[in-house]
Amino acid sequence: MQDANPAQVKAAVVAGCLIAFFSFGFAATFGVFLRPMSEALGWGREVFSLSMAVQALCWGLAQPLAGMVADRYGSARVLAFGAVVSAVGFFLRGLVADPTLFVATGVIAGVGTGACSFPIVIIALGKVVSVARRSFILGLGTAAASTGMFVAAPASVWLIDGLGWQMAVFVIAASFLLILPACLFIAKVSVATAPASSGAGFGYAISTAFQDRAYVLLFFGFFVCGFHVAFIQTHLPAFIVDEGLAVWVGASSLALIGLFNIAGSFLSGWSGQVFSKKKVLSGIYLARAIVILTFILLPLSEGSVLIFSAIMGVLWLSTVPLTTGLVAQTQGLTYLSTLAGLVFLSHQTGAFLGAWLGGRIYDLNQDYTLMWWAAIALGLLAALLHIPIRETPGKLAQAPTPS
Repeated sequence: MQDANPAQVKAAVVAGCLIAFFSFGFAATFGVFLRPMSEALGWGREVFSLSMAVQALCWGLAQPLAGMVADRYGSARVLAFGAVVSAVGFFLRGLVADPTLFVATGVIAGVGTGACSFPIVIIALGKVVSVARRSFILGLGTAAASTGMFVAAPASVWLIDGLGWQMAVFVIAASFLLILPACLFIAKVSVATAPASSGAGFGYAISTAFQDRAYVLLFFGFFVCGFHVAFIQTHLPAFIVDEGLAVWVGASSLALIGLFNIAGSFLSGWSGQVFSKKKVLSGIYLARAIVILTFILLPLSEGSVLIFSAIMGVLWLSTVPLTTGLVAQTQGLTYLSTLAGLVFLSHQTGAFLGAWLGGRIYDLNQDYTLMWWAAIALGLLAALLHIPIRETPGKLAQAPTPS
């Protein structure tokens, strides 16, 4: 597939980066609110954690459905829908004080963020550029999401300090509406790659993909990424303060992860064009396990937190362009949004467990040790899972593209 109109593609890339920035930043760093909201409302940490876990799971469930709509009709309408629903979900989070209702807001926030999340954006852009540029564009969009995380973490602390946690949540809700004008530029280049496909066509694509070992291994490997990311972004700030360090260190940890993942995403996108994607992915998961092990064995200090955050940041979302690139490489472009969405569902299932179990285990033991060791073991498992992946086109990728 060749590039579309160059000027429109450039404008869409800028707009896509803005969407990734706003849709991911505050959603990924909402864990900064765990301590102030739990303390103000008299909750245990499991309440907040369960809401974040439900958000992650509903995000994952929404992703393949949003992908199907994007494959059939284009991505712009999906992104606009997600922006509005996300704004409503986060607005309700600032209103409700009942624990059950707060957990339920995770459903709305999750559906919204699933529909306007950066995977939908980068896949839309990846469809309209050449194969040679695709890995870089996937990395660029991921880097934009990481920039949002870098900005949102300290901004959230600043908003909480200046306005209180409730008004801070309302500001976050409003920020999702900034996505809407950017969708107009995406609409100009958004490609419906499966416009004539029926439900049976999508069913055939999904069943064929799951008969491919390469796709199945990517599916289960991405589960580990979700577990790591959700546990750390939800619980790391609280863990740091629990250990006696200042609040700013916890917020800075998430900001540093976002900052260094900008470089990590670009590096990942570049490496996917030069090296074997599966080998790079295997190395990323192995490196995560080693970094986490080192972090929990060394004495905790401001320095160790900042170093851990910087290194983890390089590894943070660097799995996304490589995993998405491998799905495209092995399964083709026709159903890419759908199949990448299903892989992301696995990611978000891992995220559900990472966020919820972190709160559950802490409330039971007043300690996160079991979670850290689980993260290490899963990192080693994921490193092994990616080694046998085939990187050549499979049956689905070789099928004729619908006209």
